Amino acid sequence: MSAPDNDRRLLGSEFPDDQGDDDPRLRAALTAYAAAREPHERRALFPACLEALGVSRLLVPVVAVLGEVEVGDDGLARDKSSDMAAVLLTGRDGRTALLSFTHTASMQAWDPEARPVPVRAQLAAQAALQEGAAALLVDVAGPTRLVVEGVDLEGLARGWRLARVGEQTAWVRD
Repeated sequence: MSAPDNDRRLLGSEFPDDQGDDDPRLRAALTAYAAAREPHERRALFPACLEALGVSRLLVPVVAVLGEVEVGDDGLARDKSSDMAAVLLTGRDGRTALLSFTHTASMQAWDPEARPVPVRAQLAAQAALQEGAAALLVDVAGPTRLVVEGVDLEGLARGWRLARVGEQTAWVRD
């Protein structure tokens, strides 16, 4: 018996053999970005980070969140449930960001209990927008933190290509 098209299905990972290592191209772009000393240098290197992200796998952490707690007549918890959830971080300015990591060591430095879910950066950006987040925060625990927001978050989420014209960059639909 086949399942109807509208049934929910668990899909296998797009990265079944993923060992949790970072993408060399993304690591090189982030390392150059981190080494830049002047703001204009960082701005000039940011597009290379976005280009590398566009073809990279990220790890989105999921953590256990306490669900319902049933309390007995004696006031003690009898039954607990928990759910797994992706993590949104709220900044000092009140905006939220979906956390993501380039490799397991960075994620474990942030929270050793978190479980990695490997996804394309495009899917992580889509999830950030669906959750109402203002940004996708990559490697909050280092070694290089990157914030993708605004038009860059939207371009990444839509799978657009970053094009360069001279010193300017723009997202282009393919």
